[in-house]
Amino acid sequence: MTIELQQIATLLERVDNLEAKIAFQDDLIEQLNNEITVHHELLTGVNEQLRLIGQRVKDMNTPEVGRVEDETPPPHY
Repeated sequence: MTIELQQIATLLERVDNLEAKIAFQDDLIEQLNNEITVHHELLTGVNEQLRLIGQRVKDMNTPEVGRVEDETPPPHY
């Protein structure tokens, strides 16, 4: 009978260890999920800024004056 009690005690200890590991993993998964959420929000902001910068660059490349061929040469020519 003592062997059975020792086996039960060993099994209970193993179950306790597994429960502790699962609790630790659940906490770690929650922390990682929070970190991913923060990074996702940051990336969303960076993507929007990059889009705005791209639009500004595109707007800067649009000619505000006529073609180069249409401009008069400088006075020293």
